[in-house]
Amino acid sequence: MAPLATTMDILKLLNKSNCRACYEKTCLAFAAAVFKGKRHLSECPLLEQEVLDRYAGTVIKRKTVEEDQEEVLAHLKSQVIQRNLEVAAKNIGGSFANNRLTAKIFGKDFSIDGEGNLYSDIHINPWVTIPFLSHILTSDGSAPAGKWTPLRELKNGQSWQGLFNQRCEKPLKRVADAYTDIFEDLIHIFNGKAVEKHYQSDISLVLNPFPRVPLLICYWRPDEGLESDLHLFFDQFVERHLSIEGLFGLGAGLVRMFEKIALRHGAGIAT
Repeated sequence: MAPLATTMDILKLLNKSNCRACYEKTCLAFAAAVFKGKRHLSECPLLEQEVLDRYAGTVIKRKTVEEDQEEVLAHLKSQVIQRNLEVAAKNIGGSFANNRLTAKIFGKDFSIDGEGNLYSDIHINPWVTIPFLSHILTSDGSAPAGKWTPLRELKNGQSWQGLFNQRCEKPLKRVADAYTDIFEDLIHIFNGKAVEKHYQSDISLVLNPFPRVPLLICYWRPDEGLESDLHLFFDQFVERHLSIEGLFGLGAGLVRMFEKIALRHGAGIAT
Protein backbone atom coordinates (compact mmCIF):
# COMPACT_ATOMS: atom_id res chain seq x y z
CA MET A 1 0.00 0.00 0.00
CA ALA A 2 1.44 3.35 -1.08
CA PRO A 3 1.93 5.72 1.87
CA LEU A 4 0.01 8.96 2.22
CA ALA A 5 2.97 11.24 1.57
CA THR A 6 1.28 14.60 1.02
CA THR A 7 -1.80 16.54 2.08
CA MET A 8 -3.19 16.02 -1.42
CA ASP A 9 -2.84 12.23 -1.06
CA ILE A 10 -5.07 12.42 2.00
CA LEU A 11 -7.49 14.84 0.33
CA LYS A 12 -8.04 12.38 -2.52
CA LEU A 13 -9.54 9.91 -0.02
CA LEU A 14 -12.15 12.47 1.10
CA ASN A 15 -15.31 13.43 -0.77
CA LYS A 16 -14.42 17.17 -0.74
CA SER A 17 -17.96 18.11 0.34
CA ASN A 18 -16.68 20.39 3.12
CA CYS A 19 -19.49 19.06 5.32
CA ARG A 20 -17.69 20.15 8.54
CA ALA A 21 -18.73 16.98 10.37
CA CYS A 22 -15.09 16.74 11.47
CA TYR A 23 -15.32 20.35 12.78
CA GLU A 24 -12.79 21.63 10.26
CA LYS A 25 -13.87 24.35 7.82
CA THR A 26 -12.93 22.35 4.72
CA CYS A 27 -11.85 18.88 3.68
CA LEU A 28 -8.49 20.40 2.75
CA ALA A 29 -8.07 21.76 6.29
CA PHE A 30 -8.87 18.32 7.70
CA ALA A 31 -6.42 16.63 5.31
CA ALA A 32 -3.70 19.11 6.33
CA ALA A 33 -4.41 18.47 10.03
CA VAL A 34 -4.13 14.71 9.48
CA PHE A 35 -0.86 15.21 7.60
CA LYS A 36 0.50 17.35 10.46
CA GLY A 37 -0.46 14.65 12.96
CA LYS A 38 -3.04 16.86 14.68
CA ARG A 39 -6.03 14.76 13.58
CA HIS A 40 -6.66 11.11 12.73
CA LEU A 41 -8.07 9.92 9.42
CA SER A 42 -10.76 8.04 11.36
CA GLU A 43 -12.19 11.40 12.51
CA CYS A 44 -13.82 11.82 9.11
CA PRO A 45 -17.23 10.18 9.66
CA LEU A 46 -17.84 9.77 5.93
CA LEU A 47 -14.86 7.49 5.27
CA GLU A 48 -15.73 3.80 5.02
CA GLN A 49 -14.06 1.39 7.43
CA GLU A 50 -12.41 -0.43 4.55
CA VAL A 51 -10.60 2.76 3.57
CA LEU A 52 -9.55 3.44 7.15
CA ASP A 53 -8.20 -0.10 7.51
CA ARG A 54 -6.36 0.09 4.21
CA TYR A 55 -4.56 3.33 5.03
CA ALA A 56 -4.04 2.85 8.77
CA GLY A 57 -0.53 3.94 9.71
CA THR A 58 0.43 5.04 6.19
CA VAL A 59 0.75 8.81 6.80
CA ILE A 60 4.47 9.50 6.62
CA LYS A 61 6.52 12.35 8.03
CA ARG A 62 5.26 15.70 6.83
CA LYS A 63 7.30 17.54 4.23
CA THR A 64 7.34 21.27 3.73
CA VAL A 65 5.45 22.78 0.80
CA GLU A 66 8.80 23.55 -0.80
CA GLU A 67 9.96 19.95 -0.45
CA ASP A 68 6.70 18.70 -1.97
CA GLN A 69 7.06 21.09 -4.88
CA GLU A 70 10.67 20.15 -5.50
CA GLU A 71 9.72 16.46 -5.66
CA VAL A 72 6.87 17.15 -8.05
CA LEU A 73 9.08 19.32 -10.26
CA ALA A 74 11.82 16.70 -10.39
CA HIS A 75 9.30 14.01 -11.32
CA LEU A 76 7.67 16.12 -14.05
CA LYS A 77 11.03 17.18 -15.50
CA SER A 78 12.14 13.54 -15.70
CA GLN A 79 9.01 12.76 -17.71
CA VAL A 80 9.19 15.82 -19.96
CA ILE A 81 12.80 15.26 -21.06
CA GLN A 82 11.84 11.78 -22.24
CA ARG A 83 9.30 13.27 -24.63
CA ASN A 84 9.89 14.46 -28.17
CA LEU A 85 10.00 18.18 -27.36
CA GLU A 86 9.49 19.19 -30.99
CA VAL A 87 6.19 17.29 -31.12
CA ALA A 88 5.23 18.54 -27.65
CA ALA A 89 5.88 22.14 -28.75
CA LYS A 90 3.41 21.76 -31.62
CA ASN A 91 0.84 20.24 -29.27
CA ILE A 92 0.90 23.17 -26.88
CA GLY A 93 1.09 25.86 -29.56
CA GLY A 94 4.73 26.65 -28.85
CA SER A 95 7.97 26.49 -30.83
CA PHE A 96 11.09 24.34 -30.86
CA ALA A 97 14.65 25.42 -31.68
CA ASN A 98 18.14 24.57 -30.41
CA ASN A 99 16.82 21.64 -28.37
CA ARG A 100 14.53 23.99 -26.48
CA LEU A 101 10.72 24.02 -26.26
CA THR A 102 9.33 27.52 -25.84
CA ALA A 103 5.76 28.60 -25.17
CA LYS A 104 4.05 31.79 -24.09
CA ILE A 105 2.96 31.89 -20.45
CA PHE A 106 0.81 34.97 -19.89
CA GLY A 107 2.37 36.28 -23.08
CA LYS A 108 5.97 35.83 -21.87
CA ASP A 109 8.48 33.26 -23.18
CA PHE A 110 8.97 30.19 -20.99
CA SER A 111 11.26 27.37 -22.11
CA ILE A 112 12.63 23.96 -21.16
CA ASP A 113 15.49 22.16 -22.90
CA GLY A 114 16.29 18.49 -23.34
CA GLU A 115 18.22 18.41 -20.06
CA GLY A 116 15.37 19.87 -18.03
CA ASN A 117 16.81 23.36 -17.67
CA LEU A 118 14.23 26.14 -17.47
CA TYR A 119 14.42 29.61 -19.01
CA SER A 120 11.94 32.47 -18.79
CA ASP A 121 11.29 36.17 -19.24
CA ILE A 122 9.27 36.00 -16.03
CA HIS A 123 10.09 34.77 -12.54
CA ILE A 124 10.40 30.98 -12.49
CA ASN A 125 8.38 29.61 -9.60
CA PRO A 126 6.66 26.27 -8.91
CA TRP A 127 3.17 27.79 -9.11
CA VAL A 128 3.75 28.38 -12.83
CA THR A 129 6.31 25.70 -13.64
CA ILE A 130 4.36 22.70 -12.32
CA PRO A 131 1.22 23.42 -14.42
CA PHE A 132 3.45 24.23 -17.43
CA LEU A 133 5.24 20.88 -17.27
CA SER A 134 1.94 19.09 -16.70
CA HIS A 135 0.56 20.89 -19.75
CA ILE A 136 3.44 19.59 -21.88
CA LEU A 137 2.71 16.02 -20.75
CA THR A 138 -1.07 16.28 -21.17
CA SER A 139 -1.80 18.35 -24.28
CA ASP A 140 -3.02 16.44 -27.33
CA GLY A 141 -2.67 19.39 -29.68
CA SER A 142 -6.39 19.90 -30.30
CA ALA A 143 -7.83 23.37 -30.74
CA PRO A 144 -9.91 24.97 -27.96
CA ALA A 145 -13.66 24.53 -28.33
CA GLY A 146 -14.36 28.23 -27.94
CA LYS A 147 -17.06 27.57 -25.35
CA TRP A 148 -16.64 28.67 -21.72
CA THR A 149 -17.57 26.37 -18.85
CA PRO A 150 -17.14 26.42 -15.05
CA LEU A 151 -14.83 23.88 -13.45
CA ARG A 152 -17.74 21.87 -12.02
CA GLU A 153 -19.05 21.08 -15.51
CA LEU A 154 -15.75 19.66 -16.74
CA LYS A 155 -15.52 15.87 -16.91
CA ASN A 156 -13.47 15.55 -13.71
CA GLY A 157 -14.35 18.90 -12.18
CA GLN A 158 -17.32 18.23 -9.91
CA SER A 159 -15.35 16.73 -7.00
CA TRP A 160 -12.84 19.61 -7.15
CA GLN A 161 -15.33 22.49 -7.35
CA GLY A 162 -15.65 23.07 -3.60
CA LEU A 163 -11.91 23.17 -3.07
CA PHE A 164 -11.40 25.28 -6.20
CA ASN A 165 -13.96 27.79 -4.99
CA GLN A 166 -12.38 28.04 -1.52
CA ARG A 167 -8.74 28.23 -2.61
CA CYS A 168 -9.00 30.06 -5.95
CA GLU A 169 -12.23 31.91 -6.67
CA LYS A 170 -12.99 33.33 -3.22
CA PRO A 171 -9.43 34.61 -2.61
CA LEU A 172 -9.41 36.23 -6.08
CA LYS A 173 -12.74 37.88 -5.27
CA ARG A 174 -11.25 39.34 -2.09
CA VAL A 175 -8.39 40.77 -4.13
CA ALA A 176 -10.80 42.26 -6.66
CA ASP A 177 -12.95 43.73 -3.88
CA ALA A 178 -9.94 45.42 -2.29
CA TYR A 179 -8.39 46.55 -5.54
CA THR A 180 -10.84 46.58 -8.46
CA ASP A 181 -8.31 48.31 -10.70
CA ILE A 182 -6.34 45.06 -10.63
CA PHE A 183 -8.11 44.07 -13.84
CA GLU A 184 -6.46 46.90 -15.70
CA ASP A 185 -3.10 45.83 -14.32
CA LEU A 186 -3.74 42.24 -15.42
CA ILE A 187 -4.29 43.43 -18.97
CA HIS A 188 -0.91 45.17 -18.99
CA ILE A 189 1.14 42.72 -16.93
CA PHE A 190 -0.22 39.41 -18.21
CA ASN A 191 -1.31 40.39 -21.73
CA GLY A 192 -4.93 40.02 -20.78
CA LYS A 193 -7.84 41.21 -22.86
CA ALA A 194 -11.07 42.84 -21.76
CA VAL A 195 -13.93 41.17 -23.63
CA GLU A 196 -17.66 41.61 -24.06
CA LYS A 197 -19.39 41.02 -20.74
CA HIS A 198 -20.20 37.36 -20.15
CA TYR A 199 -22.91 36.01 -17.84
CA GLN A 200 -24.04 39.61 -17.17
CA SER A 201 -20.83 40.30 -15.25
CA ASP A 202 -19.56 43.85 -14.75
CA ILE A 203 -16.04 42.92 -15.84
CA SER A 204 -14.96 40.10 -18.15
CA LEU A 205 -11.29 39.48 -18.77
CA VAL A 206 -9.53 36.74 -20.74
CA LEU A 207 -6.01 35.66 -19.81
CA ASN A 208 -3.90 33.08 -21.62
CA PRO A 209 -1.82 31.19 -19.05
CA PHE A 210 -0.84 28.89 -21.96
CA PRO A 211 -1.71 29.22 -25.67
CA ARG A 212 -4.27 26.39 -25.57
CA VAL A 213 -5.50 27.06 -22.01
CA PRO A 214 -7.46 30.34 -22.03
CA LEU A 215 -9.06 31.54 -18.81
CA LEU A 216 -12.10 33.80 -18.41
CA ILE A 217 -12.45 35.87 -15.23
CA CYS A 218 -15.89 37.32 -14.53
CA TYR A 219 -16.44 39.81 -11.71
CA TRP A 220 -19.69 41.21 -10.41
CA ARG A 221 -19.47 44.38 -8.33
CA PRO A 222 -21.59 44.68 -5.15
CA ASP A 223 -24.93 46.27 -5.90
CA GLU A 224 -28.03 47.15 -3.86
CA GLY A 225 -27.44 44.78 -1.00
CA LEU A 226 -25.93 42.05 -3.17
CA GLU A 227 -22.39 40.92 -2.45
CA SER A 228 -19.72 40.98 -5.10
CA ASP A 229 -18.85 37.75 -6.86
CA LEU A 230 -16.10 36.31 -9.02
CA HIS A 231 -15.89 33.10 -11.03
CA LEU A 232 -13.36 31.50 -13.35
CA PHE A 233 -14.33 29.74 -16.56
CA PHE A 234 -12.32 27.41 -18.78
CA ASP A 235 -12.56 26.24 -22.35
CA GLN A 236 -14.81 23.20 -22.72
CA PHE A 237 -11.87 21.11 -24.02
CA VAL A 238 -9.33 22.28 -21.42
CA GLU A 239 -8.83 18.79 -19.97
CA ARG A 240 -7.29 17.76 -23.27
CA HIS A 241 -4.46 20.10 -22.35
CA LEU A 242 -4.27 20.19 -18.55
CA SER A 243 -5.57 17.90 -15.81
CA ILE A 244 -8.00 19.05 -13.12
CA GLU A 245 -5.11 18.96 -10.63
CA GLY A 246 -3.14 21.16 -13.01
CA LEU A 247 -6.03 23.62 -13.29
CA PHE A 248 -6.29 23.79 -9.52
CA GLY A 249 -2.55 24.44 -9.26
CA LEU A 250 -2.82 27.14 -11.92
CA GLY A 251 -5.68 28.80 -10.05
CA ALA A 252 -3.75 28.70 -6.77
CA GLY A 253 -0.77 30.25 -8.55
CA LEU A 254 -2.93 33.05 -9.92
CA VAL A 255 -4.11 33.81 -6.40
CA ARG A 256 -0.53 34.26 -5.21
CA MET A 257 0.41 36.47 -8.15
CA PHE A 258 -2.72 38.63 -7.91
CA GLU A 259 -2.25 39.08 -4.15
CA LYS A 260 1.30 40.31 -4.73
CA ILE A 261 0.07 42.84 -7.27
CA ALA A 262 -2.59 44.11 -4.88
CA LEU A 263 -0.13 44.36 -2.00
CA ARG A 264 2.21 46.46 -4.14
CA HIS A 265 -0.66 48.91 -4.47
CA GLY A 266 -1.32 48.89 -0.74
CA ALA A 267 -4.72 47.21 -1.04
CA GLY A 268 -6.01 45.72 2.20
CA ILE A 269 -7.24 42.18 1.54
CA ALA A 270 -9.71 40.74 4.03
CA THR A 271 -9.27 37.07 4.94
